[in-house]
Amino acid sequence: MNQIKTGAIISYVALFLNIVIGLLYTPWMINTIGKADYGLYTLAMSVISLFVFDFGLGSAITRFVSKYLAENRQDMVDSLLGLVFKLYFIGDCIVLISLSIIYFFLPSMYQGLTSSELESFKIVYLIAALFSVISFPFIPLNGIIVSYEKFIQLKSCDLIHRLIVVALMTGCLLIGAGLYALIIVNSIAGIVIIVLKLSILGKKKIASIRWGYWEKELLKSVLGFSIWVTIIQLAQRCIFNIAPSILAAFASSSAITVLGIAICLEGYSYTFANAINGMFLPRVSRMIASNDRSEILNLMIRIGRIQIYIIGLICVGFICLGEEFIHLWLGDGFEQVYICSLLIILPSFVQLPQEIGNTTIVAEGKVKLQAYAFVLMAVVNLLLAYPLTKNFGVVGLCVSIMVAYLVRTIVMDIVFYRVLHINVFKFVGMSYVKILPSIFIITVCCGTFNNIYTQGGWIGFIIRVVFCVISYCLIIWFFSMNKEEKYLILIPVKKIFNIE
Repeated sequence: MNQIKTGAIISYVALFLNIVIGLLYTPWMINTIGKADYGLYTLAMSVISLFVFDFGLGSAITRFVSKYLAENRQDMVDSLLGLVFKLYFIGDCIVLISLSIIYFFLPSMYQGLTSSELESFKIVYLIAALFSVISFPFIPLNGIIVSYEKFIQLKSCDLIHRLIVVALMTGCLLIGAGLYALIIVNSIAGIVIIVLKLSILGKKKIASIRWGYWEKELLKSVLGFSIWVTIIQLAQRCIFNIAPSILAAFASSSAITVLGIAICLEGYSYTFANAINGMFLPRVSRMIASNDRSEILNLMIRIGRIQIYIIGLICVGFICLGEEFIHLWLGDGFEQVYICSLLIILPSFVQLPQEIGNTTIVAEGKVKLQAYAFVLMAVVNLLLAYPLTKNFGVVGLCVSIMVAYLVRTIVMDIVFYRVLHINVFKFVGMSYVKILPSIFIITVCCGTFNNIYTQGGWIGFIIRVVFCVISYCLIIWFFSMNKEEKYLILIPVKKIFNIE
């Protein structure tokens, strides 16, 4: 539990730093390299990530290692790692071939780019692709560290990675380095973190890899699980990763920049609210091994309520203050960022608090059902994206993403209820029903205050932010939080201020 608590604290520190730096850094980066180059940067990273994924093996490692550790079978852990690393090498070869083929089709894929933009994009693509091929075999490191519940070390790596990226990118921008240098900086930082994670595993002597192991039954189990996770990953890439490519077929690089900023803001809200969810697979695996079903629902309610508090603050703040913030942050010409961000952030309020349910699906090895939901999500998005983007541009694309997300969440709720026997109605009653009235009142209060207090500029904005945060905390504390949640907050506060 100390690993989870400390890991969560480090994670939120890293995320807070990431958000603050990103908010300060993004407009500087856009102004320095130009709006068009930032659009190319976003497009290149989205194309690379379409093909660079772990074929479900990362999730397979976390799931099977957690399962074997719950059963005290260290020998099977060592055998599994030997098998999986061989599969990663094969996957790396597939990624290399795929990215090489795509390179020759870039001109026909992105006809909306000018000739000079296309040439710049090719170079950016090559740099990012090279790093992806180098880093791909080391994707299992995160899964191994999570399985052994070394969350402090893992989250520290995330924090260090962000600091390295910011330091190097700042240096590049100060000396006037362009787009290519920024891509190289990301690659260097990634390699440094890979070395750091390898050293963590080596010093802790967490596991011994049996390189000579090759057993058909285990291979069949791993592939049977990872194939469905691969389908999920492909479906996910039919949302944000393919979105810039769809937009590039109908719009300019400036529209891609708007989408890139909206995705960036959605990413901040998602990672901030989702910071602790990835830490519970080992714990859920132990609950399943001991056949403790009731505790899974209780855990889902406890964690879900915390997630609602977090994502609720983000949603209320963005609804009331997002438009003003984007204007102050980026200036004129980015008006569409607000509505685009709002469309893709709001579904998180419904989906993120239910992540323990998704963790349970992984722990039970029933990811096939999750894959069905994600495929439906991808199909809905692709069916809506092209006509909506063609007629309404980037806003239409974001509408299709929002609808697809909501469809996925509804289908997953059905799976939770009918297959996992998680009482979704009780979850909704104990979480959303008890918290939503307070959030509605807060939104009305903040909206009213914004209309009364109209001072412009950053000072006026900060005052409105402070009012929103204080109102949110007070109303949630007195009208929504239960004794256990208040206790979780009071204990560290008492320790900090040495209160008995």
